[in-house]
Amino acid sequence: MSKSRHVSETPATQFLRRHGVIFGEHPYAYLEHGGTAESARQLGVDEHNVIKTLVMEDEHAKPLIVLMHGDRTVSTKNLARQAGAKRIEPCKPEVANRHSGYLIGGTSPFGTRKAMPVYVEASVLALPTVWLNGGRRGFLISLAPDVLTTLLKAIPVQCASVD
Repeated sequence: MSKSRHVSETPATQFLRRHGVIFGEHPYAYLEHGGTAESARQLGVDEHNVIKTLVMEDEHAKPLIVLMHGDRTVSTKNLARQAGAKRIEPCKPEVANRHSGYLIGGTSPFGTRKAMPVYVEASVLALPTVWLNGGRRGFLISLAPDVLTTLLKAIPVQCASVD
């Protein structure tokens, strides 16, 4: 078997390849608690275009994914109202890992262990290109934002608040 030339094979990249999605691969030096600011700095992209993948849950402990600009936070109150939930809050890291199959800091919305509804901040969809986690720490992928709605069936919401 020949060794492949791409950077990393993860459940996320396997999922994208299986669906014929064209994407860029961008490794960087992972820094604990560096977040999107650090990956954006290392890769030379605007942090607003680096999208966080957040695993949250509703009042019934049903998991969901929220895709948010790196330089914004999620208003869980606005998200809950638009998602038809009483309450939405972030999952504990070990719960998020269990739902997604990824480690915190390496969570991708693609190729998750468990199928979960995906919500995306509507303004993300207006960007020409988005950078998201590729399924491991220190690895982002870049792609067209319409993949989020076509492949993940992401539901556009308005729940951003400025950090």
